[in-house]
Amino acid sequence: MQVAKLGIRKWLSFIIAGFIGQLAWAIENNYLNVYVFDCTHNYDFIPIMVALSAAAATITTLFMGALSDRLGKRKLFIAGGYIIWGISIILFAFLDPHSSVSFVANAAMLSGALIVVMDCVMTFFGSTANDAAFNAFVTDNTDESNRGKVESVLSILPLIAMIAVVLLQGMLVRQISENIMDWSLFFYVFGGLTSLVGIVCIFLLPKDVKGPNKEEPYMKNLIHGFRPSVVKKNPNLYLVLLSFMIFSIGIQVYMPYFMVYIQKVLQFDLVVAAGSILGSACVITVVIGVYMDRIGKHKVIFGALGATMIGAMLLFFFKDLAGVIVGGIILMSGFLLATAVFGAKIRDYTPENEVGLFQGVRMIFAVLIPMVTGPYIGQGASYIQGTLYVDDFGQTSIQPNSYIFLFTAIVMLFVFIPLVILIRRENREQKEKVTKEVKE
Repeated sequence: MQVAKLGIRKWLSFIIAGFIGQLAWAIENNYLNVYVFDCTHNYDFIPIMVALSAAAATITTLFMGALSDRLGKRKLFIAGGYIIWGISIILFAFLDPHSSVSFVANAAMLSGALIVVMDCVMTFFGSTANDAAFNAFVTDNTDESNRGKVESVLSILPLIAMIAVVLLQGMLVRQISENIMDWSLFFYVFGGLTSLVGIVCIFLLPKDVKGPNKEEPYMKNLIHGFRPSVVKKNPNLYLVLLSFMIFSIGIQVYMPYFMVYIQKVLQFDLVVAAGSILGSACVITVVIGVYMDRIGKHKVIFGALGATMIGAMLLFFFKDLAGVIVGGIILMSGFLLATAVFGAKIRDYTPENEVGLFQGVRMIFAVLIPMVTGPYIGQGASYIQGTLYVDDFGQTSIQPNSYIFLFTAIVMLFVFIPLVILIRRENREQKEKVTKEVKE
């Protein structure tokens, strides 16, 4: 199979828009959890915020993905969405109870509620720009010959973004007193950067390659991916989505609490611990990802799932810095490589002229269900030998503990059921294709 060349402009579009999008999502997925804890000293807001933002992301992607297909305007949705997305990030600077709402009774609870609401607003613009339009844009501009390489690059962007946020957080977040942090500059910088890239995208992104798709009414397109006839027509796509869903549930058992666990529970230096884990995992993923298409996606996915489970078990047993770093590197490397394989396979099996229509379906499997269920599994796991304490606001909370990693490993075992069925189907279809070609 001859590999199609993408060109420098497309690569820059993938990397710049992809990286800044992941920078914004790193704040939303990880640092808003730390921020809401700093503002309220209550862990209970974390699973609520994760679940509601996942619902907002899915609904947004479902509607806006279909709309971007109907209008054929990926570039407009990406550029405009990033500009407003950045503005919404800046608004978090005004939600700290120690400043803007400190005069209100129960200021911490009010601030927590406002952060959750604002997270959903931010997610609307982020999902419009990134989940709906950018993901469809990548699928539109790649094919089966180069998606493995593109996905391996895109899959490390979340960790590179997380490293950048970890490194810059120490400079941008000021400690005012023992329990009070000033996050305003943090949100100003990252929000401004996101909006700036939205402006850059106006000039950088190439013209849309797909025309408007108005074959079906808009409302009918919203449910296109849920029709039994569509599922029956694309069984491999839905088997990939089911495998990715179970995998993502396992990841979401620990991911929302990962930074909090390292920084607040183990009390490790975030730059040293998280920086070492994320940096090493990125290097490993890039090295293997470059050769993913040669190695074979089947071999990579089984190795990645194995690494994810091994890393999770190491983090369950070890609490020292060295053990956490080793386990974290293995876990994150497996997570990134598996995500790259699943992402490439989803693009491979998505019908070419219906890319936007399937973005909402992908979000339900990859985001909504995992982010609604996973964090609550993690929270429940933390009650096993959990530590209850009364915070500064008189609220009883529980700290996340290492059982979140044990439950991650357990959930990962169930990924193999749909995955093995999928691989058997692919092998059978490949044999039938070869036999047909020989006969011809």
